[in-house]
Amino acid sequence: MSAQFHIAPVAQMDPVSLYRVLQLRTDVFVVEQQCAYPELDGRDLEPGTVMAWVVDAPENRTDHDDAATGSDDPAAGEVLATLRVLREPEGFRIGRVVAREALRGTGVARELMQRGLEHCAAQSPESAVVLDAQQPLEGWYGSFGFTRTGEPFLEDGIPHVPMRRGSSGLPARTGDQGGQQQDR
Repeated sequence: MSAQFHIAPVAQMDPVSLYRVLQLRTDVFVVEQQCAYPELDGRDLEPGTVMAWVVDAPENRTDHDDAATGSDDPAAGEVLATLRVLREPEGFRIGRVVAREALRGTGVARELMQRGLEHCAAQSPESAVVLDAQQPLEGWYGSFGFTRTGEPFLEDGIPHVPMRRGSSGLPARTGDQGGQQQDR
């Protein structure tokens, strides 16, 4: 499958792409995981925050897809996966990592995560990157060089673990195993 990867602050996103990113996050974190919580937490609008997302490449879309969006923007295809990167005083926080259920395990989330880490490295290679991983995905995040920094905790009824990566330097790319979660 060919796909297009994008990264931008919310203010620079096409409205259709932003809507689809937020819809995917809500579909998974609120509906699929049955967690009633404020998905729109205000952090998407903070200075330094960027969204990263993947869409179907234009050659994979039908004329119906473009007509349904009302947009001819190449970034406005179906959102396959997304994450956000927050700038914090001690470095970066990656969160809201999610892939469509049908695409989990295909490598799309791995590629998106890699690109999110590359963004962090380009901004500040010496800065740490932290996240709160859903506990079943601890190993997946570990494959990017993250290590657990504390005890498991419940967030919205889902077990999470705090994780940290000492700097934005990048590990070698390996196979995909997850990509559904975190920083909720």
